[in-house]
Amino acid sequence: MATSHPFGLILPSRPVLTEPLAVSPTQYAFTFPAFPSFSHIVVFLLPGVILPEDTLAGVYIQLPGSAPAFQFLGVIGTNKSSAIFRVKSGTLSSAVPAEEGVPEDTMTDVDGTSPLAGGVAGGDPGPAVTVGISIEQAAILTQQLETLKASSSTALVPTRGGQPRSSPLSTKILAQRIIKNAFNFLASFAGSTGDQEVVPLKSFQDWWTKFERRIESDPGFLEREDS
Repeated sequence: MATSHPFGLILPSRPVLTEPLAVSPTQYAFTFPAFPSFSHIVVFLLPGVILPEDTLAGVYIQLPGSAPAFQFLGVIGTNKSSAIFRVKSGTLSSAVPAEEGVPEDTMTDVDGTSPLAGGVAGGDPGPAVTVGISIEQAAILTQQLETLKASSSTALVPTRGGQPRSSPLSTKILAQRIIKNAFNFLASFAGSTGDQEVVPLKSFQDWWTKFERRIESDPGFLEREDS
């Protein structure tokens, strides 16, 4: 791999994290305060990173109060270099697709009653969240994705009126629209290094802040074809 720190992580309104703790040559961990509260995280491969052949990077999360267990969120890889995970506060319920054995960019809901959405008195940063990333055989992680997809196939999405309804869009289409939104924003920030186009990491942070703000003001905009 081209860099000693192959992964990055974005939390809205916080600096981009690009230096995880190297637990082993194939395992990395980001640990950060659970506060201030957040609703999404993005995990991505840094520019120039190519994972070993026939491997993917599995993404896991350990929430406050769940120690020592990590729960599987999804994957990223050389051909799918980023994933967006939605965090509502609490325990995990997930919806991750695996089309024809090839993992897609994923969005996973994290719901429940964990104190992630609260505050901590006295300036104490309080409990920590750990995101673990493990480089593993693609076949093993693809099987985990299939299991996760199967467990979430009957998941319901609440409407604004509070009544549940089936998700109107496949996760694949939703992911494609998120990627399109990011591409349209980031394209204007691209520069050249030799014969390669690059985008500053700060631009990812700016896009995510804008994207989250729009999600909060217009939760259904990705469901419209013109999004």
